[in-house]
Amino acid sequence: MEAELLSIVLALALALLSLYFLVIHNMLAKQETRNLPPGTMGWPICGETLSLLKPHRSNSMGTFLQQHCSRYVLMIVIYIYIVCARACACRYGKVFKSHLFGSPAIVSCDNELNMFILQNEGKLFRASYPKAMHGILGNFSLLVVSGDLHKKLRNVVISFTCSSNPLQLSLVLSKICPFQRSSHGQVVKKSPSAKKLERYFALNLIVKLLLSIEPGEPQAFKILEDFRTYMRGFISLPVYIPGMPYAKAVKARARLSSTVKEIIKEREKGTVEVREGDFLDVILSKGGMSNEEIVSIVLDILLGGYETTATLIALIVYFLGHAPIAFQTLKEEHQAIRKNKKVGEPLNWEDYQKMEFTCNVIYEAMRCGNVVKFVHRKALKDVKFKEYIIPSGWKVLPMFTGAHVDPSLHENPTEFNPWRWSTDKVMSKKVMPFGGGPRLCPGAELAKVEISFFLHHLVLNYRWKTKADDFPVAYPFVEFTRGLLLEIERNKDDEATINNPQCSSFNFYLFLFYVEDVWA
Repeated sequence: MEAELLSIVLALALALLSLYFLVIHNMLAKQETRNLPPGTMGWPICGETLSLLKPHRSNSMGTFLQQHCSRYVLMIVIYIYIVCARACACRYGKVFKSHLFGSPAIVSCDNELNMFILQNEGKLFRASYPKAMHGILGNFSLLVVSGDLHKKLRNVVISFTCSSNPLQLSLVLSKICPFQRSSHGQVVKKSPSAKKLERYFALNLIVKLLLSIEPGEPQAFKILEDFRTYMRGFISLPVYIPGMPYAKAVKARARLSSTVKEIIKEREKGTVEVREGDFLDVILSKGGMSNEEIVSIVLDILLGGYETTATLIALIVYFLGHAPIAFQTLKEEHQAIRKNKKVGEPLNWEDYQKMEFTCNVIYEAMRCGNVVKFVHRKALKDVKFKEYIIPSGWKVLPMFTGAHVDPSLHENPTEFNPWRWSTDKVMSKKVMPFGGGPRLCPGAELAKVEISFFLHHLVLNYRWKTKADDFPVAYPFVEFTRGLLLEIERNKDDEATINNPQCSSFNFYLFLFYVEDVWA
């Protein structure tokens, strides 16, 4: 009986697999006459997804893109008295077709096409993340909504973080300094895990900015634990099986949603003190938004402030550790700013506007480190780009990494060189550090301010070295092979001291909690 049942299951699986091949073959056969980009669909069902997601150094394209973007790779096979040259890997160029994330796809490492895709959001293309991600992100996340709803929600975020509102950003800055002072030394004693310490720092800072919740409050610990679980769902198998990371992440998001709704309810009732300047107050003051929309915006900002900002800071520290001249130039810029201020006087918006080289360092770290490797889009209609057709309904993946390390766009593309942003006036058209088009990162200015202030204190007070075998790896999310271990020491001309002034090894994520605030 069991043998018969197994035979039936295998027969059905074979039939479904055959049907899959037939559908894909017929679909491609119809498209071939329409001049699709060259490429291959890879393995059944999974296509080439696993190859695309194979870990590699984050400042490189990775094997998958390198092999697919190379037009010809010649292999010389030498026999006795015979030399045979043959094209063993005739590949496809910067634009090619594939089968990724369960869909036929067009992959672009072409900067011009990437810009075209981002600029035509809502007209020719729209965001199209895998459906499983919606269970984690929610139906109102900025990553998944489109059209008028996206504009509405994005405008709310911009009202809090845009550089055109320096008064609002000044209020944000006033919260950053006291937070670092209050968290100094306190967190180190409570957790033995350096990685957890870094996450604790990044998340609690953004929670304070958004919700005015202080580290140590019961709500802060609750949000921290749920958000950790929530984040694990982004790098897990997107199948809802009770007890598995994805299922836990969906439940964690529901708990986070309930927590934020409860905070909203308390503020609307006036049972808690209104704390001027936090993000939730800005949202509530605008009105006209449902609780679900407010929750999604808060979680989106938490996601950006928790993961991408912390990762970018780590990348900057890594690259500066390998670029002593850039480090010295950055230090001199901040020395000049500090020289014009009184002892103990905090930084302000005008100081931030003077940090030109700092901004170049941030942009260059994003180009070299590739915090975001690609985004998900879908063609709304047949789109003609140069000699190729992008079919309606196909997934489209603009690969920022491909353009960021393209030698035809950047001299010595793997070199960390912040000066290229000053000498090359069209760098902003060659690199998209914060995306582009209608989906340009709404929190970009807030992230730059936070990182700039952190760097001001860091370079004026410390020097460091990285380990030779430690480097950033794209999984595709960026992590360091050894957690970014550093050898750090105080600058000799600095009168301030830390708990351990001698040069010693620290994990960068732990190091974040040893840096004291000298400008609060």
